[in-house]
Amino acid sequence: MGQQPTGIHHLAFMAGDIKKHIAFFSQVMGCPLVALFDMHGVPGGLHAFLRMNDHSYFSIVQLPKVDEIPIEIGKTHAGNGALPSAPGTLQHLAFRADSDEDLLAMRDRIRSHGVNVLGPIDHGMCRSIYFAGPDQMTLEVACSTQAIDPARWIDPAVLAKAGINAEDAARFASPQPYVGPSPVAQPPYDADKPHMAYPEEQYRAMLAVPDEVITATGSHAQPPVPALA
Repeated sequence: MGQQPTGIHHLAFMAGDIKKHIAFFSQVMGCPLVALFDMHGVPGGLHAFLRMNDHSYFSIVQLPKVDEIPIEIGKTHAGNGALPSAPGTLQHLAFRADSDEDLLAMRDRIRSHGVNVLGPIDHGMCRSIYFAGPDQMTLEVACSTQAIDPARWIDPAVLAKAGINAEDAARFASPQPYVGPSPVAQPPYDADKPHMAYPEEQYRAMLAVPDEVITATGSHAQPPVPALA
């Protein structure tokens, strides 16, 4: 039984104009639109999925009045791969190309739509091109032809800069599997742990509800378009 993610199922970005994002990621990036529907359980929300492969998708969410929220470089967005943004925000997003030839083909495709692209740049562990997407997205396409070797790429000097001692480094490099019972009961609310941004009273009530009730009340399993007879 797998206890670690095996990849990215979908990346979800907010859009003030979902059509603009769909156009960019389908036409400029070559990802076909495969789903567009009212966002489940979110009044006024629209949700789109574009296919990267049979296991990974690019997702776009549009919610009411999002276009009125200001973009601030250095806070909401980094602006490029060397600039800061607020903790917890996505500094940049790197898509994958399977070969150097595919990386250059992606560069040419993106430039053919009038979008400026820098690179490729060789980082040793990967080779990358850099460009911007809608709403100040900082984007990259990267190609690696072999797995990253931790012995060569975990720098002891940088472990020290990050406050990671040798014992921590060994734990982080070899996470131990969970071998306890299943299912695990919902733990008590702990303010020091990460939490989703719901009103606290509502959130605590949701945490008290059995998993099967959350599954039954929150699921929307049927596609919006009926199957052909």
